[in-house]
Amino acid sequence: MSHAGMARSTFKETEPNLQYVREAQSSDDILLTNSDPFAPQAPSPPLYHAVDDLSSAFGCRSELNTSTEDGVVRVMALNNQLAKASSKMHRGFQAFLRNTGAYHPTIKGKRPSGPPPVSFTVDFDTGSSDLFLPAQTCQVNCEGHIAYDTDASSTARNLNRTFSLSFGDGSTVHGNQFTDTVIIANLTATNQTVGAASRYSTGFAIDQFPPDGLMGMAFPQISNFPANPVFQTLIAEDKTTARQFAFKLTNSGSELFLGGADNSQFIGSLSINPVVQEGFWQVSLDAVNVNGAAAVVAQSAIIDTGTTLVLGNWNSVSAVYAAIPGSQAATSTIGPGFFTFPCDSDLSISLTFGGKAFAISPSTFNLGLAAPGSSDCVGGIAAIKENFWIVGDVFLQNVYTVFDVVNPLVAIDMASIVWPS
Repeated sequence: MSHAGMARSTFKETEPNLQYVREAQSSDDILLTNSDPFAPQAPSPPLYHAVDDLSSAFGCRSELNTSTEDGVVRVMALNNQLAKASSKMHRGFQAFLRNTGAYHPTIKGKRPSGPPPVSFTVDFDTGSSDLFLPAQTCQVNCEGHIAYDTDASSTARNLNRTFSLSFGDGSTVHGNQFTDTVIIANLTATNQTVGAASRYSTGFAIDQFPPDGLMGMAFPQISNFPANPVFQTLIAEDKTTARQFAFKLTNSGSELFLGGADNSQFIGSLSINPVVQEGFWQVSLDAVNVNGAAAVVAQSAIIDTGTTLVLGNWNSVSAVYAAIPGSQAATSTIGPGFFTFPCDSDLSISLTFGGKAFAISPSTFNLGLAAPGSSDCVGGIAAIKENFWIVGDVFLQNVYTVFDVVNPLVAIDMASIVWPS
């Protein structure tokens, strides 16, 4: 999976979950939580499992911080985004073919009394399906990450299978597969397949990838292990009565909601978008609008919390910027696929899903100055060679997004947040 969209990676238990987590210390489980799981928090309703306070890694991750303190874009980080996102999708397509025997329609062609459960931070990624963590034996680029010690876990079982993941920027993860018990927001998944990474490439070093590991939240059809993702394991084990999870992604107050949706986090009625094909969270994108007029219509889009940018095919993205006066391709200055636009543009950009247009705030669309002292800024929509769109955080930070696993659909509405102008 692309770790380009790492962000939502700190779990914090709410007060009703506090006793449960403390009781869990008598086992050897993997506890996905924040660094201080016993810090008292405001009570939460008993029928949902909120994973809140996700903003710490969201704000510090180098990939998301696409501009420097003086507002100039980080060219290398932006170019890595394109490579990683495209590579992740192709790896998913290959896994879909292995797991189903068909081409994806988007493309053609032991201790009796062990230690307390260990807490990890992860990148929640709806663009992939597997969970991996750095193994205790990892000696390459794992320094600073919390290690997953399979020998210290009485519930870990070696599957005697290896895994290897490669990303478009050259980043790789290699290791062995285990099953173990995973706890997230008071929900326990047993016999969950976990990749114990024996080697991280430099792209996963702590300065580039703050979370310890990654938790995929797409469908099992694109699992590279192959195995059920964590949320599907929770459903199979009847650990959650509601079969949905939802994201609110902001620089502060972000939340992953497991087992339903938080009605207080969005403004109106949800736009319902059926999943075209289980595998990715792939839906129909009705239009991309510039200043109220459709620049692009009838596209296919993958909703991906693990990608920072909004990415589309070259012709479509070119059409979007053609509707913005003064914009131009920035191939020679920023990199292939990127465009600049006048920073002082009075600009309105939105994506239409399910017949409803959702605005991208100027502050999320504008990635920063193209160069020191420049009057041009880099846009958050970029071009890739694929024939589909990948809708990442540049858009998702503006909306509340609900993912329904059993009745596959993505529901979207404007998030109840106010962005700076």
